[in-house]
Amino acid sequence: MFEFAWPWIFVLLPLPWLMRLVLPAADSGEPALKVSFLEDLEGLVGRRARANLPTWRQQAPFILLWLLLLIAAARPQWLGEPLPIAASGRDLLVAVDVSGSMDFPDMQWKEEDISRLGLVQRMLGDFLESREGDRVGLILFGSQAYLQAPLTFDRHTVRRWLDEARVGIAGKNTAIGDAIGLALKRLRQRPAQSRVLILVTDGANNGGEIDPLTAARLAADESVKIYTIGVGADPEQSGTAGFLGVNPSLDLDEATLREIAQVTGGQYFRAQDGEQLLTIKTTLDRLEPVTQQPTQARPAQALYHWPLAIALLLSLLLVARERWPDNPLQRLFTQPLFQPSQPSEWRQRLKRLRLRRRR
Repeated sequence: MFEFAWPWIFVLLPLPWLMRLVLPAADSGEPALKVSFLEDLEGLVGRRARANLPTWRQQAPFILLWLLLLIAAARPQWLGEPLPIAASGRDLLVAVDVSGSMDFPDMQWKEEDISRLGLVQRMLGDFLESREGDRVGLILFGSQAYLQAPLTFDRHTVRRWLDEARVGIAGKNTAIGDAIGLALKRLRQRPAQSRVLILVTDGANNGGEIDPLTAARLAADESVKIYTIGVGADPEQSGTAGFLGVNPSLDLDEATLREIAQVTGGQYFRAQDGEQLLTIKTTLDRLEPVTQQPTQARPAQALYHWPLAIALLLSLLLVARERWPDNPLQRLFTQPLFQPSQPSEWRQRLKRLRLRRRR
């Protein structure tokens, strides 16, 4: 079935005529001579003069060009038959802390020091791409929580947005309660038995407007399971000091994270290095899928390139008409539709007589 994705674009159809009415006429700066016997001169010369205001045939290519551009902008497409898509999986939101402390390089990856956020991006990125059949989404939170990617089957795009996350883009503080509240708002629209939130942080709640435990109790009422992950090396084993010589791992509020997981029926994990985070990923992979209602999708084939290509070709022809006036296209739009090959002798004599009288 053929349809336009954005049919409202055709509201712009009269825009050129409205601009012509509103804007003043352009002055070419060239002198013009107006004569009353223009048709007689055209008959003697054998050519048709170009009028100051173009005829409908001279305007036709520009009207066609504008119409083709509107058709391309309206996104014409051909829709196929609806195809059922079986959805067997969970609705999984991942909330990642991007506060300032996540830039602390106390983690190990392939025997190299790496920041906490860098390790989370590598581990959770592989985890998200392996969630075939699940809808996955991404929340980034700091002083505030933002939905970076809504629930979608496009796991590759969600991973790319996770890889592009930078420390401090959501503020320097940690609003754990706001992140849970935002996830709850998105997950409550999905089936109750499939709502999962994975919360990754390295600190304690010191920002936002919602208390984390209050948000966790609301999540439990909405059947949202929260798996919490505390990131950061062991303060006693890590020799790396943070700002003012204080290790940021001391700020991790493990008690609150455990209670959030316990209240919602989830589980708390402690990630002190890359191996532990890999073990957590393996555990989360065991989440059993939940059969959901099948959805339908209609394959769409975009057709905008056809009117766009015709418009480009017409534009090139119009440029050629201006650069080389004496061509078949110019004669097509300037000569009359019905013109006798040779004017009769009596018409030529009559025109000469008119000229003599006017002199």
